[in-house]
This record gives sequence, C-alpha cells and structure tokens, in this order.
Amino acid sequence: MASERVLLEVIATTLADAKAAARGGADRLELVTAMGEGGLTPSIGLIEAVVAAVPIPVNVIVRPHSRSFVYEAGDFAVMLRDVRAAKSAGANAVVIGMLTASREVDRDGLARVVEAADGTPITFHRAFDEARDLHEAFDVLLGFDAVTNVLTSGGKPSVLDATAEIGSLVGRADRTHCTVLAGAGLTVDRVADFVCATQVAAVHFGSGVRIDGKGLAPVDEEKVRRVRVLLDGL
Repeated sequence: MASERVLLEVIATTLADAKAAARGGADRLELVTAMGEGGLTPSIGLIEAVVAAVPIPVNVIVRPHSRSFVYEAGDFAVMLRDVRAAKSAGANAVVIGMLTASREVDRDGLARVVEAADGTPITFHRAFDEARDLHEAFDVLLGFDAVTNVLTSGGKPSVLDATAEIGSLVGRADRTHCTVLAGAGLTVDRVADFVCATQVAAVHFGSGVRIDGKGLAPVDEEKVRRVRVLLDGL
C-alpha cells in the first residue's frame, strides 16, 4: 500500500453526527439531509452550524430532489443558488452530479455549476454510477479542473462487489487532479481488504459507521475510530 494516508470521508446528517465523525478521526464530512433518499441539500443553518463546530472540511451535497439526476431548467436555477449559498456558508466543496437523458455527464450543466462554485472544488457524486459508460464519464470529468473527487461504487449497488471496476478507475485517475472516492456498502470489517485490493486513496462511509449499520441511525464514533485505525495500519 502507498505510504500516503487513506482519506476517510463520513456522511453527516446532523450536528451530532458531524461532531462524532470528527472525534472518531474522519478527515472530511459529506453533509446531507434525507439520507434515505440518497442525500439531498441540507439547510443553510445546518451547514453553518457544522462548519463552525468541527475542525475538518465539510463538503456539502447540492441535490434538489431524488427523482432522477436529469435536471430541468428550474432545477438548475435552484442548484446554482444552493451552490453559491453553500460556498458562502463555508463549504469546503460542493457534492453534485447531473446526467443527460442519454445517461452521459451533462457537460453544460456541470460547467454552469463550476462557474457558480467560483473556485470551490466539486465532488461528482454517485450520479456517476448511472452513466452509460463509467470510463467515458470519468474522462469527461477529467476535463473539468474543478472536479477533484468522483464518488462511486463502481456502478454496483455495493462498492464491495466492484473491486475490479474501482481498481480500473483508480488507475485511470493516477497522476491526474481527480481522486476516486469509493463508497456505498463499505463496512468496518471489509474496508482494509478493499483498499488493499483497489489501491483507492479515499473512502466514503455512510451506514457502515452508524449504529447497527442503519442509514437513519446516528454516527457511531467508535466505528469511525476503528476504520481510521484500520486505514492507518495499511
């Protein structure tokens, strides 16, 4: 394994989640609401409170609804407002994604988001996993300097079933400005083997570090700490 520390990102849906994840050793948060819907845009009040409360970067999802990742003009108007608002509220990065009806990355929409973000980095979220061709989509994203992370499960419901796909994407990302952020389905027990198999440099945990492994339960600080110890031992 490379000597560089593997980055640990944890989903937070509340102020208490954020504090627990930070105490447990998370390197970064993804702040969302409505985790049961895959994560929607959190309130400005929550963003401001979390940014003020934790010493680690807070990435904020901007997703107006869970119907699809194909957005109409009205959706984009809302999303661009939310991108600017999240930036003003102290977001380290914006987590966002959009596709065309033919399941390609929506380049025009992404370009508008990059402009609105005005220097704030972008993580392209798991809309990526619904793209018709992951490598083609990844190449498109590499064309955007602002996109510094791609959150992906390798196109599978669980990233643990996509070891080969993630390893391939990690190879594609080598020596670029973009990091593969592997997530969805990761567990404390299997994360070390997964990282060794894929050589991924960043992992993303949701349910896997929550009480009883339930998405709507609070973050379990001790589980986060166990993941951190396992990653540091690689």
